[in-house]
Amino acid sequence: MHRVFRKLLLAFVAGASLLSGASFAAEPIQVVASFSILGDLVRAVGGDRVSVTTLVGANEDAHAFTPKPADARAIVKSRLLVINGLGFEPWAQKLAKSAGYKGETVVASNGVKPLSMPKEKGHEGSHHDHDEADPHAWQTPHNVVLYARNIAAALAQVDPAGATAYQANAAAYVKELQALDTWAKAQFAAIPAAKRKVITSHDAFGYFAAQYQIRFLAPQGVSTDAEPSARQVAQLIRQIQREKIRAVFIENMSNPKLLAQLARDAGVTVGPALYVDALSAAGGPADSYLKLMRHNVTELALGMQKN
Repeated sequence: MHRVFRKLLLAFVAGASLLSGASFAAEPIQVVASFSILGDLVRAVGGDRVSVTTLVGANEDAHAFTPKPADARAIVKSRLLVINGLGFEPWAQKLAKSAGYKGETVVASNGVKPLSMPKEKGHEGSHHDHDEADPHAWQTPHNVVLYARNIAAALAQVDPAGATAYQANAAAYVKELQALDTWAKAQFAAIPAAKRKVITSHDAFGYFAAQYQIRFLAPQGVSTDAEPSARQVAQLIRQIQREKIRAVFIENMSNPKLLAQLARDAGVTVGPALYVDALSAAGGPADSYLKLMRHNVTELALGMQKN
C-alpha cells in the first residue's frame, strides 16, 4: 500500500512539473513595436507566441510623438524592440537607452534600398524629424517582405523554440504580400500614365510612387503637425489647378482645416483619408497592413481615373 501511494505521489509531482513547464513555455514573448504598422507585422509573424505593445498607436503621428513613462516601462519589460529605422523614430532608441533596456532590438527595414526624401522648393528645413533617407519603406509590399523576414529572424533569436513557427508564419505572410503587390500593379495598369498624378498632404509615398509609377505632389511646406498658413493653402490650390489634378487626398493624421479650405477654395472633392504612417482604429478600413494597402490602392486608383 505504501509503495502504491509513493508511486501515485511521484506521478502527481511529475505531472505537475510537466504542467508547470507547459505553462511556462506558453508564456508569450513580450515585444514592443515603435508604431502601429510595425505592431501589426509583428503579430502576423509572431502569432500567438508573442504579446505586442505598440508605442505610437492607431491614427497617431510618430513624427510628433512624445514618449510617456509607461512607454519606458513597456520597453524594459520586453525581450524585443522592433523599430523601423531609416531615421523614422530617433526617439525610440533614445527612450530604450534612458530606460535601461537590456533586450534585443531589430531594425525592420534592414536590407531595404533607401530612397532620398524629395528636395522640393519650400521643403528646406523639412518638417520631418528624420534623416535625408526616406523612412517610409513599408509603403510597398515588396519591401515589407524584408520586414517580415527580419522580424522572424529576430523573434527566433529571442525565442529559439518558436523559430519554426516564426519562419512558417513569415513565409505565409510573404505570399500574401506578393499577391497584394501583383494586385496593386493590376489596378494601376488600367490607368494611362498621364493620369497617374496625385496630390497628398505628406511626402511619404516615394517608395509607392517608384513601385507603381505614380507622380505624387505633396503640398509645399505643409506638416503633419502644423497649422496650415494661408500662403501654404494658396500654393496647394495653384498646384491643383496647374496640374489639373482631381485626385486629392488627405491623410488620416492631417489637419482637418486644410481639408475644409481645399474643398471650398479649390472646388475639389477630397477623397477618403489615406493611411500612411498609422493604421486606422480596430474595425476601420485600415486596421491591418494588408487592409491599409488595399484601401490606399483602391482609393488612389479611383481618384486618378478622374484626372
